[in-house]
Amino acid sequence: MNTASRRRLLVLYAVAAAMLISLGGRLWYLQVMNNTAFTKLAAANQTRNVIVPAVRGQILDDVGNRLVTNKTALVVSVDTMNLSQQPGGAAPVLHRLAPLLGLPYRLLADKTRLCTKGVPQPCWPGSPYQPVPVAQNVSPRVALQVMEQPKKYPGVTAQVQPVVQYPQSGAASPSQVLGYLQPITPEEIKSRHLPVTGFSGVDLVGQAGLEAQYDSKLRGQAGTQVVSVNAGGDVTGTVSETAPVNGDTLVTSLNTQIQADAQNALASAIARSRASGNAANQGAAIVMTTTGRVVAMASYPNYNPSIWTGGISQRQFNALFGKSGGQPIINWTTQGQYAPGSTFKVTSTAAAVANGYPLYGLYDCPGSVTIAGHTFGNDGQPSLGPMTFNEALIQSCDTVYYNLGYDMYLHDHLSLNGQKSPNAPVQKMQKMELAWGFGQDTGVDLPEESTGTIPTRQWLYYLWKDNAHTGQNWCKYGKEFGGYVQQIEWQDCQSGWIWEPGQAAIAAIGQGYVTVTPLQLANAYAALANGGTLYSPRIGQALVSPATGQVQPIDPPVIRHLPVSGQALAYIRHALAGVVTQGTAAGAFGGFPLNQVCVAGKTGTAQLFGKNATSVFASFAPCDHPKYVVLVMVPDSGYGADVAAPAVRQIWDGIYGLEGHKAAVPGGLVPSALPRIASTGAITAPSGYTQSSSGSKGQ
Repeated sequence: MNTASRRRLLVLYAVAAAMLISLGGRLWYLQVMNNTAFTKLAAANQTRNVIVPAVRGQILDDVGNRLVTNKTALVVSVDTMNLSQQPGGAAPVLHRLAPLLGLPYRLLADKTRLCTKGVPQPCWPGSPYQPVPVAQNVSPRVALQVMEQPKKYPGVTAQVQPVVQYPQSGAASPSQVLGYLQPITPEEIKSRHLPVTGFSGVDLVGQAGLEAQYDSKLRGQAGTQVVSVNAGGDVTGTVSETAPVNGDTLVTSLNTQIQADAQNALASAIARSRASGNAANQGAAIVMTTTGRVVAMASYPNYNPSIWTGGISQRQFNALFGKSGGQPIINWTTQGQYAPGSTFKVTSTAAAVANGYPLYGLYDCPGSVTIAGHTFGNDGQPSLGPMTFNEALIQSCDTVYYNLGYDMYLHDHLSLNGQKSPNAPVQKMQKMELAWGFGQDTGVDLPEESTGTIPTRQWLYYLWKDNAHTGQNWCKYGKEFGGYVQQIEWQDCQSGWIWEPGQAAIAAIGQGYVTVTPLQLANAYAALANGGTLYSPRIGQALVSPATGQVQPIDPPVIRHLPVSGQALAYIRHALAGVVTQGTAAGAFGGFPLNQVCVAGKTGTAQLFGKNATSVFASFAPCDHPKYVVLVMVPDSGYGADVAAPAVRQIWDGIYGLEGHKAAVPGGLVPSALPRIASTGAITAPSGYTQSSSGSKGQ
């Protein structure tokens, strides 16, 4: 062998040795240095993590009747990701499944498609990786066929799962208050850090009402189970387990019988209004304690919340959100914004007295007044002469308050009314209205709430800024000599930021730009009735842990105390008692047993351009020691004394058991104690109270 060949052979030996050393080093590293990591990977290949779902908490009324609960049912679900990998995709499997479930193939296919832009209901609004429940409460026979034929129905499961149920105790169905559940979306999984369990009744989140407000407490915490599996994927044992924590039970202050009475009274009022030729198609009724607890909250039109269970059709979806049907999805008690009419005169009286007008003075009530070239009438009444605030409230004299509003306008920094600035100070009368809680959220424990409108100088500036050349574009569409609306738009374009004398006058009787929600108005009357404490209303009364029985009370917080003297509040309360006996509500309460329960209240009739008036009646009782506030508000319906007041009377009858009605609560008092919830799930009403027959049943 020559020298060159020998050299090449030595190089080859060196390369081979280097490769052996490298391989040996790598083998040593993998087996020794990285042993822990590979052990974990190997273990992962032999175990599986299983989510153990928590049962969502119930929602109860004040005596333990179930408003929302869960029951177990056989649910058939479809894994769309699995089906997409099958030969021919999902269609062949769905074609075989549809007749088994008794559903048309088209409906089944629609239920399993994702809700994306342009896709109508029904569709799947949840995560594409989450099994889609397509049939609930199926028979054991159907479930067995699905489970025993996995090759025929790949990606299809049948499991016992919790299903939301609405017992509607005592015919009470506060649907908008309860809210509804919908499947978790990918965005909610990310933002709320929620696990996907694959169980239809668990992978739901509250989308409105109490279900949304208390979702984190009601949903509980899912548990986990680590199971060992063999090479075939069969479970061979449990490695570790973390038990789920079931959701808390929410006890509310709602009373199902009073709720049912409020719903019936509201529906009857709207039916009477329609029979008179009005176009009323929405309304609200509220019952509150004077300490801020909501006892009943009725919104018309109502709907059955079970409509959300198991998927909703496009027709049902349109009916819920359609304006022609009154938009049942909206809670008009918290989201409706209406002119309060003469019920607002209590704040105008308080504002006048706080600014130096004598509480026991005399004020002229002419048949009409002319302010800045505009004539304002007293709703067709003739001149009634000088009168006190007491008589002005009893007779609901508009011209007394027009003059008050104008006179306060003249003495309230006139030079600032034309200041085109968001920093202009609030007017004196509007400052009092804001102090009563108007123009701002009440903070009620519901996620949906409107603020209403109090026309401060700042509010007027922003209204003009947002609509003069944008928004409604007054300057483009307004015409000096056009139609009524065009003339208003033209004027608003020129001077919409200016606080005008006519606006001040009409705001004093709760019209013009002034709007309130029914809840705001009821809450203000609760403050009037209790001596001046304005609460943030609460529907939730307590959260109760099903595991430990621990109770977390939910108390209505105090917002503020009204800047009104106790003497002035007592004077106004006394006047409102006269409204029912000799004033504008005397006809509606004729024959009512006031000797048993003294009711005080105020009618309101707010005129609107192009529509019938909004009918309002706000009340409290008993007069001397008020415990409750009852309010009914029906837009596009007529006079407060004709529509709202009779409905309020009907609700008072139900609370106290008057005029042939059954008393909703013993002695007219809602329970001060919570219902007792046993570890078995049984619920017992507080001592002295009873549940409806459906409310005491177990899950």
